[in-house]
Amino acid sequence: MKIDDYKLLLKLQEIGTIRGTAKTVLISQPAVTQRLKYMEEYFGHNVFIRTPKKLIPTPEGEIILQHAMEVIQRENALQNQLAISSNDVQGTLSIACSSLISQRYLPALLGRFTAKFPKVAIDLVTGISEDIKRNHKDYHVCIIRGEKLKETTCLPLFDDPLYIFDTEAFPADSIKERPLIAFSSDDSMHELVDHWLYVHQDKIKPIKTMTVDQIETCKQLMKQGLGMAVLPESVSDFMKEDYPYLPLLLNGEPVSRKTWVCFQEGIRSLPQVNHFIEELTSFLTPSKS
Repeated sequence: MKIDDYKLLLKLQEIGTIRGTAKTVLISQPAVTQRLKYMEEYFGHNVFIRTPKKLIPTPEGEIILQHAMEVIQRENALQNQLAISSNDVQGTLSIACSSLISQRYLPALLGRFTAKFPKVAIDLVTGISEDIKRNHKDYHVCIIRGEKLKETTCLPLFDDPLYIFDTEAFPADSIKERPLIAFSSDDSMHELVDHWLYVHQDKIKPIKTMTVDQIETCKQLMKQGLGMAVLPESVSDFMKEDYPYLPLLLNGEPVSRKTWVCFQEGIRSLPQVNHFIEELTSFLTPSKS
């Protein structure tokens, strides 16, 4: 059994379906099925019961999954010890990053980091901040949006003000009634927007809401005149010259989302983690302060 096999078992347990796991780990569904079959033959027991809705661990499977977790924890501890004892900056760096940050900033940041530290292996997961928060102990570093992560050390990176854009003007003397295009995000983002719309219901009234999975899709639909879109400044500052917009303000203060880097206490003793956090803060903080 390889470490990747144990990781796949835990991912199957987490997601609950072969199809969903295949999509997450970026391998084909038949390949996931074949690897699971191999592992069950290796242990001589079924790990999961297949039901129409999800995979359910068998009693033997629960023992195997616990073993898988312990194997991965021991492997990570070994890699961490080797990284600390080495004169070179090496080892694995596991990062969980908000999708917006990963699209806009992470490629350039990782390019710069890996050029300096080529022996560091990057283990990257991107997604919605709420999902990252639930599994934050699985990663060395979490880059999240919204509220800071409890029970961790969190360093602020930047504030990201929100704006509402449209292809049509925002009239000062009448109610604007237009569809609202939203993108998938965590609840804190939707709560900010809903509260602002409630306070300003005498000026802006969404007549229906379209929800898409990606912020880029949301922007393109807005540009085609299909409705309004609330976008963070970090992905929309270049649009202000071309489209009507309003800043989201409450009591004269900008409505914004904070971006944080969060990590467990003591994790910066790993050289690869410490250097990445230093690169991250120097890369983002000065330009967004």
